[in-house]
This record gives sequence, structure tokens and C-alpha cells, in this order.
Amino acid sequence: MTVRRAVVTGLGIVSPVGIGVEASWDALVSGRSGIADITLFDASPFEVRVAGEVKDFDATRYMDAKDVRRHDRNTHFAVAASGEALRNAGLLGDDGRVNGDVDADRFGMVFGTGIGGIGMMLDGHQTLLERGPRRVSPFMLPHMLPDSASGQVAIEYGIRGPNMAVVSACATGGHAIGEAMEAIVRGQADIMLGAGTEAPLVPLAFAGFGQMRALGTPKDPDSGEYSPPMASRPFDATRDGFVVAEGSAVLVLEEMEHALARGARPIAEVIGYGSSADAYDMAAPADRGEGNQRAMRAALARAGIDPTEVGYINAHGTSTPLNDRYETMAIREVFGEHADRLAVSSTKSMTGHAMGAAGAIEAFVCARVLQTGCIPPTINYRHPDPELTLDYVPNEARAAQVEVALSNSMGLGGHNSTVILRRFDR
Repeated sequence: MTVRRAVVTGLGIVSPVGIGVEASWDALVSGRSGIADITLFDASPFEVRVAGEVKDFDATRYMDAKDVRRHDRNTHFAVAASGEALRNAGLLGDDGRVNGDVDADRFGMVFGTGIGGIGMMLDGHQTLLERGPRRVSPFMLPHMLPDSASGQVAIEYGIRGPNMAVVSACATGGHAIGEAMEAIVRGQADIMLGAGTEAPLVPLAFAGFGQMRALGTPKDPDSGEYSPPMASRPFDATRDGFVVAEGSAVLVLEEMEHALARGARPIAEVIGYGSSADAYDMAAPADRGEGNQRAMRAALARAGIDPTEVGYINAHGTSTPLNDRYETMAIREVFGEHADRLAVSSTKSMTGHAMGAAGAIEAFVCARVLQTGCIPPTINYRHPDPELTLDYVPNEARAAQVEVALSNSMGLGGHNSTVILRRFDR
């Protein structure tokens, strides 16, 4: 029986550090933070007023102006990132839709989000209160749902195969890519988008995150001066919380022989996927990252590789005291002595935490590490924590020929996902 393999043939991204693959990657390897003062709403009543906003984003460059008005910002990001990924993979025709020589019925997607169209929902609620039920938009309900982005991406580009939205909080992006891989391997589809999108920067959501007392302090820990780019300090001894962010990332996954037959050039291969539940607490991770350990072990087993083959881990690395400690412990438990030879970095130090899109953004990073031979750093790492002793690639990017890269994601509710990518080798 022929073994079906899922390769990455296209990438697209809309992120706080840049719009598009090259802009985002240049910022990440240069160590430039996208965290700044919030401009999307009046944040003056909030104690913390910084976030990872996508800057200078004009949705009308990617969608019809009428559709832009009807859809939530998270759908705008999804359509934009998907378009780039499809063009990157050589899958779009001159009409902006999937090429006619591709079977659109065997082309699908798993497009996840943690919160969905919360901005659309809140706008509708405000209209209800101020103007009454007859003035609520008929587009509100279908466009606030978690599957609205996946639905609109399919409509926009003519993608008619398996289509679903997964929701597992901050583990969503990893689950989306893993499930997209599995759809290809089991023969359900020949091409899948594995993707995440999120636009949580609205006052209600931001207030909720603030009340959790989990947001990072935007100040230089040495001078005490106000400094938004310093708010996310993963693995640093002074870390005190995460930074809310937004964005979208899309990986085009394709059955290997299908990709090669049409002349595509694979960027990497998705070889492993693991998923687990802490079954412990709605917010705090399980002791010693036990759930994360099981997800990583499951992904390694699915990939059929030894832990020593992994060269780089893009950590969940949220900059919260417990997450960074327990993820470090989990990596040590799973990789043993090899943990000291691993490069581990958290790009959330630059992007912030994009919730349901985070795992997809970080799988994008892993694919680019394999493609370019460059590992982005963990910035703002000045004060080593004596309890955390991995190689966190501090402050500066590093050239390294990585063969296998792993991405960890963990979400509220105790969800864990791990995805493993390998340099493409037929």
C-alpha cells in the first residue's frame, strides 16, 4: 500500500510583525517586536494597554468592500493569508480562484480559531441595545461563528473539499495543521489548508484577559521605563505574563506525489501530530507540563522518529511564569539528555500570543527554519532563570541546518497540540 505523505507547498501570514511571508520573516529573524500601544480601541481604562496588533492592514486589498463590511476582522485576516499561501503554492488562476486543473472537490481545509467573530457579535449586541432588534444585521450570526472564516475562504477561492473549523483555545492552530495532515494521509483530500486566525482585540475580550491577571507588564525590568516591546519576556526570570495578539497563518498541505506531479516545490513535510488533554484545570497547565509531554510523545510516535532527530522547538513560550517553567520541564522529560542540544525559541516574544492563530503562526516559523537554515530568537531574554536551563536562542537569530522542527501549543481548558515538520526529502 502506498504511504501518502503531506508536504507543505505554500505559506501565507498576516502578523503583528508584518503582512506577508517575507515581511514577517525578516522581522522575526531581525528580532523586531510587533508589540505596541493599542490603537484599535480606547485602551485608557485598562491597566495594560499593549498588544500585538496587525498594523496598516487594509482588508479591501483582499476582499470586496461589501464583504469586508459584512465580515469580522478574523475573516479578513484569513482571506488575506490564504490568498498569499495559494499564490505561493501556484494554485491560483488568473481569476483569483483555484486553478481549473486542480480537483476542487479534493481540496479542503481545517481553519481554526479560538474566539471567532467576537467583534461582529459585540457590534450586533451594541446595535440591539441602542437601536432595537430590527436593526441588527442579518449577517451578524453567520459571520460571528467560528467557522465563518473557513466558509468565506472556501467561497473566495472556490475550495469545495472537506471544510471545518476546530476550536481548542490556544492549541487550535496546531490541531488545525495536524488534522489537515491526517486528512491527506488517510486519503480524504489531496490538498488541505491547515490554518488559524484570530482577532481578539476588542474591549470585552481584553478586559477578560486583564481580569485573569495574566498580562505581561510593558516595562523594561532593568530601568522600569515604559516599553511595550518588552512586555513579552519568555523564559526570562522577570517574565510576568503574555501579550494578546491577532493575526492569521496558512500552510498549504499537499499529498507529495500530487505536488510533484504538478511541478510544485515542497518547502517541508508534516510528519507528526500529537494531541492531549490535561484534564486538570481550565487555566493552569498540568504539573510539570504532563499533558504537553503526552502530546509531544504522541507526535514523535506518529512521525516514527527518535527524539534525538529533532533539532529545533518553537515553544508555546507565552511568558507566563507557570507555562514557561512547565514547558521546559516537559521538554526535558521527553528529550532527556538531548534537550541540552536542542535550540528552543519563543517567537511570541515578538508577535505576542495570537490565541487560535498562534500554533499556525509558529508552524509557519518551523517551516521557514527548515527552508532557510535560520532560527529566530527569543528576544527580551536578559535574566536567565536558574530553573530554566535550555538553549532559548537568546536575542539574536542563529544559522543552523535543522532537519526536524517541532511546534508546541497549549490552550485554556487543558488542550495540547504538537506538530512536527521535517526538511523535504523524497
